[in-house]
Amino acid sequence: MSPVKAVLFDRDGTLVEDVPHNADPDRVRPVDGAREALGLLREHGIRTGVVTDQPGVARGLLTDADVRRVNHRVDELLGPFDVFAVCSHDPDDGCGCRRPQPGMLLWAGGRICTGPAELVVVGATAADAEAARRAGAHGILVPNGRTRPEETTRADHVAPDLLTAVRAVLDGPPKGRVLVDERPIQQAFTADPGPDGQTGHA
Repeated sequence: MSPVKAVLFDRDGTLVEDVPHNADPDRVRPVDGAREALGLLREHGIRTGVVTDQPGVARGLLTDADVRRVNHRVDELLGPFDVFAVCSHDPDDGCGCRRPQPGMLLWAGGRICTGPAELVVVGATAADAEAARRAGAHGILVPNGRTRPEETTRADHVAPDLLTAVRAVLDGPPKGRVLVDERPIQQAFTADPGPDGQTGHA
């Protein structure tokens, strides 16, 4: 069994497409590879959770009930998750839960009886990585279109996609800075190999 007991995922831009201040469950769209990545973790007995900053609640752009409905849709599409954690504060509120503060990660880990050393946090921003570091957990950055180059440079561990991030922790905490897909090279980079093992071209 893996020494990693749980993986917490940032919601918007990591598990599902980023829709700012989303209050509509119908707009929830999983990112490529999310279902397979989560399935791998659950097959290995590793718990899964979702963490999300929703400052739109503090700003009156959506309600706590809206956030719950969207989270419920995420759970329908990609769950069952073991824990959901939400920070609904504005960045200027000075709370201890909004990343890069570690409060939300520590709370979520506590809810599923997982200590920081056994916890991996996957997100797309420097705030995710820094919150993991402050919590004493292991952070993996999976860059998306909004991740700045300097965030990728500073991250302790970087993976090109969710599946690579998950495969890297199945046997324990991430070990390298740039995590690589362990599938055979041809399988990793060939979408449609022909019967002779060559790439098929449309």
